This record gives sequence, structure tokens and C-alpha cells, in this order.
Amino acid sequence: MSVRGIGHVNLRASAEIIDRLRRFYIDIIGLSEGLRPAFRSGSQGHWLYAGDTAVLHLTIAQNGGAEDQPRGVFNHLAFDVDDLDAARARLEQSGIRYEVDVVDEMHQTQLFLTDPIGIGLELTFTQTG
Repeated sequence: MSVRGIGHVNLRASAEIIDRLRRFYIDIIGLSEGLRPAFRSGSQGHWLYAGDTAVLHLTIAQNGGAEDQPRGVFNHLAFDVDDLDAARARLEQSGIRYEVDVVDEMHQTQLFLTDPIGIGLELTFTQTG
């Protein structure tokens, strides 16, 4: 067995919270909603895509919440993103606060923010050329 990469991230919460997350990740982050197969378990939710890849699965919790989810040391989720100026404008228009870090040796600018339920996000912009 060898690991080829991360397949996706799954967030599980009440239907109300999942709807807020869905709008945020589509409207602010720029993911798009796509095909989500029917599961035999009856699980409901949304799959959000970056291009052709489903990177974020949003699952509606059966019990209406995510109280049984373990707490831990998870810090943030990172997306590789294009067009720094457009991203900053979108965040500022939406009133979303963010912090900036520049990593010169990697030719990157990183924006750090949180989603509507407090999950840390990093938007990474790499300058080419």
C-alpha cells in the first residue's frame, strides 16, 4: 500500500450548519457543487469540487448535530488558489477578516481565515515565473 494524496475532507453537522458551510465554500472560497452519489446508508449532504475533484464533503448529521465528533488538534485546511487580488477583494466585500503571511523562499502569499463554524482555512497563492 502507498498513499497517493488526500482524497477529501468531510465536515459533518446539522442541516442548518451544513447549508451555511455550503454557501460559504461556494460563494467565498470558490468551490462548486457537483455530483454526490446515493449512499446505501441514506447519508445526505453535498460534495464540493475544485475543478473535477470532490475535495470537500459536507454531511448532514443524523442526530441533528455533531456533538459526538472528537475534539483534537486539527488546525486548518489549506487550498491552493489562483488570483490573489480577486480573492482578497471577495473576502473584503464579504466582510471576512483574514491575516496575510508571505513565504518568500516558496514564492507564496498565504491568507488565513476561518469558516462560519470556526475551522481555520489557508488560501495559498504561489507566484509563477
